Formats: sequence, structure tokens, C-alpha cells
Amino acid sequence: MKKIFDYLLSAVYLLYFGLILVIFHLGQVVAYNVFGRKAQKTVVDWLNASITFGWLLTGSTVRFRNRHHLPTDRPIIFVANHQSMFDIPPIIWFLRRHWPTFVSKIELAKGIPSISYNLRKSGAALINRKDGKQAVVEIARLAKLIQSENHSAVIFPEGTRSATGTMRPFAVGGVSTLLKRAPKALVVPIAIDGTGRFNPKGVFPLRSFTRMTFTVLSPIEPADQPIEEVVKRAEEAIRGVKSYEL
Repeated sequence: MKKIFDYLLSAVYLLYFGLILVIFHLGQVVAYNVFGRKAQKTVVDWLNASITFGWLLTGSTVRFRNRHHLPTDRPIIFVANHQSMFDIPPIIWFLRRHWPTFVSKIELAKGIPSISYNLRKSGAALINRKDGKQAVVEIARLAKLIQSENHSAVIFPEGTRSATGTMRPFAVGGVSTLLKRAPKALVVPIAIDGTGRFNPKGVFPLRSFTRMTFTVLSPIEPADQPIEEVVKRAEEAIRGVKSYEL
């Protein structure tokens, strides 16, 4: 019976998902070309709210906890574990006042309505995993952007998704490049749980009645600490959050 619900509710949600990607893509194009980047970002914020709360169509829920008063007068580097593509919409929506901009693989910058357009226009670091030099240049460019604008970068240091929930060790390189080019940045870990269960492989079927949780953890002041220690502290903080206790 559960599998029947998975297939039926997934079909409903994916029709909805595809429709809003097309609608908001047109909205982004108009907003960006007529009113500029700020207007386009507002459209993107509401796109991601629509994606996130649309999960209710599958009987699933999302909870985003942030008990910290994060600054808007300095850049932030959000460091998170990575379970699925659905990690991203709640971060964009619930942390929208910080202008989160992602480190993303370059392949996503083409062919996906709304998502590809936003990656190209938002200043995201679009990295080629087979070209280390290009990746460093892109991440450094993003770091300079958040440093100058007091915006935020979002990076998944595992380097790839782990749908099982078993975290891979965090790589230091990307965070290191961000901090070197954005030395004023505050590092803030985010623990993500449940998106891997919701979206274990592919996008069909999704698993209905899944509980997804996001928790913003205590900020880490990187000043006067080795970057390796900063990344280790962020990883340990995320590992310390138990499933369903967020």
C-alpha cells in the first residue's frame, strides 16, 4: 500500500514541480531583464518556497530550525551535509535574507528550467569536478562576491550526495578557498536529515510521508584557527545531530 501511495503522490508532485519550474523560469527572465538581479532573486525565493511546501502533496513535511541571530553585515559560509537535490530549496527560502549562493557542479547550469537560469544569474560557483584549477577559480570568485556584498555561500564539503544518511568525510579545499578570499566570513554548519529518504534515487518515485529536518547549528568563528580545524568542527557538529531529534 505504501508503494502505491509513493507512485501516486509522486506523480502528482512531479507534475506540480515541472509546472512551477516553467512558470517561475518565465518569471525570472522577465524580472531579471526588466527589473534586475534583486527582483529575479525574489522570484527565486518564492520558487523555492513553492518547491518546499509542495512536498505536502506527498504527505511529507519539512522543519527548519534556526535559533541563531545570524549577522547580515558580514559574509557567511554555510557548510552542510548533502543527501539529495532537495537539500537546496529550504536553504534558499528560509535563509533568503542572507542571499545564499551555491557551489554547484557546472552540468546543472544548462537544461533545467528555473534552476539552470538561476545558477547562471546568481553568481554561483559552477565547478568542473575534472578540472581542479577551474574549480578553485570559480570558488574564489564566489568568495570575493560574498565578501564584497555581505552575502552567503553554501557548500557541501562531502562533494557528492549521500542518500543513505551516512556522511562522507568533509573535504577542506572548497571551504579553504572561500575563507582565504572572504576572510571576514562566519562559518555556520547546517544539519540536513530526511531528504535522502524522500529522494533516494532519481526523482520517481519519491517516498511519501517523509519527515525532513534542517537545523542551523552554532556558528564557528574561523579567526585564528587552522582551516582544517574549522572544517572538522563543522563536520563534528553535523554528525552530532541525531535523526528525528532536530
